[in-house]
Amino acid sequence: MTIKSSISLTDDQHSFAKTLVDSGRFPSVSAVLQQGVELLREKMEDEALERAALAEILGKRRSGPFLSAARMDSRLARMIDKKRRAYAVRD
Repeated sequence: MTIKSSISLTDDQHSFAKTLVDSGRFPSVSAVLQQGVELLREKMEDEALERAALAEILGKRRSGPFLSAARMDSRLARMIDKKRRAYAVRD
């Protein structure tokens, strides 16, 4: 189903959309705008999925074991030392 809707574009937006139509990339300015709305919808859905995944990761992390700051510093120091040796980096 298609619904007609009246919109307003700036001169620059209309010029850009018209350029896309004139170059043959889209059959009409309406098609350009439909594509833009679809891309925005996809972007927002992707962001929602990313937020949900991050919330899940953070939830798992909160319920898991925690390391003390001293233990984490020690672990990081070992990791850095290992990388330095692997790449023959000296202090």
